[in-house]
Amino acid sequence: MCTDDAPEHALGRRALLVTGTAAALTLTTMSFASAADGSQSTKTLKGTLPPGAPDFVYLPVEVPRGVREIRVSYTYTKATVPAGTQNNALDIGLFDERGTALGGKGFRGWSGGARTEFFVRADDATPGYIPGPVRAGTWHIALGPYTVAPEGLPYEVTVTLTHGASGATPRPSYPPERARGRGRAWYRGDCHLHSWYSDGRRTPAEIGALARAAGLDFINTSDHNTHASQAHWADVAGDDLLVMLGEEITTRNGHVVALGTDPGTFVDWRYRARDNRWARYADQIRRAGGLVVPAHPHATCIGCGWKFGFGEADAVEVWNGPYTPDDEISLADWDNTLVAYARSRGTGSWLPAMGNSDAHRDPDRIGGPQTVVLADDLTRDAIQAGIKAGRSYVAESAAVEVTLTATGGKGEVAGLGERLAVAPDAPVTVRLEVAGAPNRTLHLVTDQGTLFTSAAGATSATWTTTASYAAYVRAEVRHAPTVPGLPGALTAFTNPIFLGA
Repeated sequence: MCTDDAPEHALGRRALLVTGTAAALTLTTMSFASAADGSQSTKTLKGTLPPGAPDFVYLPVEVPRGVREIRVSYTYTKATVPAGTQNNALDIGLFDERGTALGGKGFRGWSGGARTEFFVRADDATPGYIPGPVRAGTWHIALGPYTVAPEGLPYEVTVTLTHGASGATPRPSYPPERARGRGRAWYRGDCHLHSWYSDGRRTPAEIGALARAAGLDFINTSDHNTHASQAHWADVAGDDLLVMLGEEITTRNGHVVALGTDPGTFVDWRYRARDNRWARYADQIRRAGGLVVPAHPHATCIGCGWKFGFGEADAVEVWNGPYTPDDEISLADWDNTLVAYARSRGTGSWLPAMGNSDAHRDPDRIGGPQTVVLADDLTRDAIQAGIKAGRSYVAESAAVEVTLTATGGKGEVAGLGERLAVAPDAPVTVRLEVAGAPNRTLHLVTDQGTLFTSAAGATSATWTTTASYAAYVRAEVRHAPTVPGLPGALTAFTNPIFLGA
């Protein structure tokens, strides 16, 4: 083994001022020479990133011919910081000789802050990374200084090359786009899940078993900033479980789920809202057959709040995991979009809501919550069509069932996501039925707010209105409040039924 410790690479304040307006910074190149088969070569680079460092810092690695495996490990130092000051956090990933261009083909994996080391070779790779030949050329280790303490972020990166002939790269096998459905029916799914291919702790097989136990009919893979898991779900899918493929694109200005994209689709995440690049990647998701679903838009973690607007969205994740105050804010914010659509008198389109678990590890509950979709069959296209049309509701578990209909005076009926075309003053009867939610209160919400609340324990409600009084109606099922004057946590909520011609 040959070990070569490179000198420490430090960025001074002047360097920061020179490079701080750029999207990325490139460090000193780490060069390797050819060596005998079976031997290893190792080099280490040390440095310190200052506060205000660019979002991405690239370490070029010159890889010679005849390399079988590249292995990378890294460490960084946490600082002592006062309360309220962010400490150091450093993410990591890899690009091959095809380069680091946005949306390019050089991406070989990302583990964020979930791992301290990884390897890539032709026949295998660490979860989160893409197997394939280690070709000669300039590779790049991507460092993402997520947060930097006031005194800077000291880091150390070690690269080890194993010389020798490459193995064979396995051909990926993907899950089918169809499961054995029940025809037109209500199907339950969780479209925001994390496996050990990003920062989750569960294998695909474990996720599949938990999804079945939760009564789900479909799931969507959504590991952070990598498509590495997509070739590992074929054995999880079955007649009873549709597995759709996707990614959680995790930017510094919010997260978005790519829902049901074509196999092998990778969507880049290295931009902020101010860069005016998001529309390009939203279009890429749709061209790959997927839906664009901003996730937990009012989450309070750093970089989690959605800053890109909803003009490119096909749906929005209103409820994420255990119900918390930020979900209540997301619910209210989403309701405002319905009011805006109603004010436009139905021109344009409206934004349906979803709910997903965002489960990572025990005790995170897969299927808590879940989106229940009326679809023509259990296929990727049919489930996506139901979600995009808003023919769905969100429930905390498979035990909860909700039915909401609106009926006009001539017997015309509309369900979730539909419009009941009636005259402004024609009577409309709204019927809500709920099962599997004991001791809850039922609520009917319109563009004016909540206009009906049942007594605790009710399982049905009937309410009469007109289109001039309520532009839409949707339902909420809630637990008892835990804070006086504030609403209780959701058990379920529906997408709206719009009223009026």
